[in-house]
Amino acid sequence: MSISPSADHPRPPRLSLLRAHRAGGHAKVTNIELFFDLVFVYAVTQLSHTLLHGLNATGVFQVLLLFLAVWWVWVFTGWVTNWLDPERPLVRLLLLVLMLAGLLLSIALPEAFGARGLLFAGAYVFMQVGRTLFMLWALGDAAPANTRNFQRITVWLVLSGVLWLAGGWQDGQGRWLLWIAALVLEYLGPALAFHVPGMGRSSTSDWDIDGGHLAERCSQFVIIALGESVLVTGASFADTLRQPQALPAFVSAFIGSVAMWWIYFDLGAERGSRAIRRSADPGRTARIAYTYLHLLIVAGIIVSAVADELALHEPAQQAGMVDGAVLLGGPALYLLGNAWFKKTVNDTNLPLSHLLGLAALMALTLCIGHCSVASLGMATTAVLVLVALWEVCSLRSVRQMLGERDAH
Repeated sequence: MSISPSADHPRPPRLSLLRAHRAGGHAKVTNIELFFDLVFVYAVTQLSHTLLHGLNATGVFQVLLLFLAVWWVWVFTGWVTNWLDPERPLVRLLLLVLMLAGLLLSIALPEAFGARGLLFAGAYVFMQVGRTLFMLWALGDAAPANTRNFQRITVWLVLSGVLWLAGGWQDGQGRWLLWIAALVLEYLGPALAFHVPGMGRSSTSDWDIDGGHLAERCSQFVIIALGESVLVTGASFADTLRQPQALPAFVSAFIGSVAMWWIYFDLGAERGSRAIRRSADPGRTARIAYTYLHLLIVAGIIVSAVADELALHEPAQQAGMVDGAVLLGGPALYLLGNAWFKKTVNDTNLPLSHLLGLAALMALTLCIGHCSVASLGMATTAVLVLVALWEVCSLRSVRQMLGERDAH
């Protein structure tokens, strides 16, 4: 005989799948989250190689659109795992399923505007909508405001998902138009607080996030992109060992990667983490500084990796307009993203070191057509090193203050 739940025999409460937020600290990033991120090492590699082999207007816009999609699916997952507890078996299963879908998405990237368009769109929509539905189920009645928020998010992602899938079925211009419309819709969502007629709009104060955890997750994506850049440098140098200018180009590329790491991680990442943990509205800070502005930072690293590969394979070639745009554009995007990120989280002016670095890169445009690819690459590395050294010297007092706080 089966016994149905009743007032005398209530159904036991479902085990919560949500993280327990701790006051005065932030949740650690778990091993399963790091394992999930490995798929995006492959995605970043696919994007940089696709850009390298399609350095024309069409290729650049295709990679831009695909990069925006890859970043969006990753950062939305980062937001969700800010609330979900990856130590729960069901949450781990979710991440592993998303990891498999992310692998399929990454495989499709080089031919996303060709024969694998539907594979890309299907994997993307499955990740975006499936993860959001799981989050709705996991929330239940635990956080009514956040439940309403994810109901609105579901509406936005289902609408954009229809456009993604329809674009996957189309060819040529039809795919372009539908996928651009889908991306615009998704990127407008957070900016418009996921407004849905009849359901209202969300408030960033309802996004009860663990700011320190999200900051650490986004820092890890920066590491992913920088790591891919180092891998590209090593692989390219191995293929070009016998070229006379390969060694200085290799050293320059490596030093450039170190300088980029230094600019972000020396103090920027830690100050950003401290700022969002102290913020009265961490959801708003996370939306601007980590969801949108980190786009520029990661894009700059990816373009710089392509520039390093150009410098290693064609060091003596004269830097034309396309080569120059890649060689200067990567560091420029990186410095611009870091400048706005640091301004936002620290509530200060744009860093002077970054502005002068951008001015120096602009001045280097005069060298396009008059110097080799390797020489221009070395010049951009010098600019990045200058910015890194400037920050080390100018932020000594800040570094000392943070050290004293940690000591206490």
